[in-house]
Amino acid sequence: MAPRALWKGFLKVAELSCAVGLYAAVSRAERISFHMVDRASGQRVARQFVDEETGAEVPREDQVKGYETGAGDYVVLEPDEIAAVVPDSTKTLPVEAFLACDDIDPLYFDMPYYLAPADRAAGKAFALIREVMAARKVAALARTVLFRRVRTVLIRPQGAGFIATTLHYDYEVRSADAAFEDLPEIKVQGEMLELAEHIIKTKSGSFDPAAFDDRYEAALAELVKAKLEGRKVRAPKPAATGKVVDLMDALRRSAGRDAPASGGTKRATKRASATKTAAKTATKSASKAKSKAKTTSKPAAKAAAPARRKAG
Repeated sequence: MAPRALWKGFLKVAELSCAVGLYAAVSRAERISFHMVDRASGQRVARQFVDEETGAEVPREDQVKGYETGAGDYVVLEPDEIAAVVPDSTKTLPVEAFLACDDIDPLYFDMPYYLAPADRAAGKAFALIREVMAARKVAALARTVLFRRVRTVLIRPQGAGFIATTLHYDYEVRSADAAFEDLPEIKVQGEMLELAEHIIKTKSGSFDPAAFDDRYEAALAELVKAKLEGRKVRAPKPAATGKVVDLMDALRRSAGRDAPASGGTKRATKRASATKTAAKTATKSASKAKSKAKTTSKPAAKAAAPARRKAG
């Protein structure tokens, strides 16, 4: 059964147009969801809106939106006033420009959708637009009213159809300057750079979404199953985290190369070597003393033998 289109309209390129449908590309419906319940009765609880000052419940018909202008001061907006400023939908997706597929920073990507022909009659024009865009390796920028707001949409060829991604507005995307302004300027070179490049090269791979599992979701599913079966679920032990003492040492070990001792490691190695040498010297001295004691005791034993015979 074909999925239900979230929006239907017309994709328009100059005078060429075709009927299209917008379909959800991602869904969170499969995630485990919870309801709030009363622990004592096991029944679901209902949410109520109350006046912050009086604590009295506010009926639904008296609930309106308000914009805060100061502490406790609001501009009240009635539903019909808000509805009056919602832009009218033209049900068209007019292409304003074509650009290279990687010209837009992914930071501006919002929500992806599938764009497909709305009916069989639109198939030919749709395929023509898709094939030309794929051959030219371009994406299309369009603007239309989606879900009560004017949205900018990036349309890119994907398989037999398009991926239509709504884009964030410029005011919604924060500048990276504030996040990176305190970072010191560090020039990396020499063996450190070579080792890092080697590690990246040996770790090169490809993205396979099936290889990444949602561990939290799996843990929740196991918890629910255990509760149904009357079992207890033991929390996993946290993984041990080691401290990186020396960056170069960590790089060499990551690259599979023997890391020479440095800093504290060198001092520890010297101390261990000195202790080992001292232990060997002490062992040799003890061995010599024992040998000398045996040699000295032999004449004494011979001299004592006649005395013992005479006494007998």
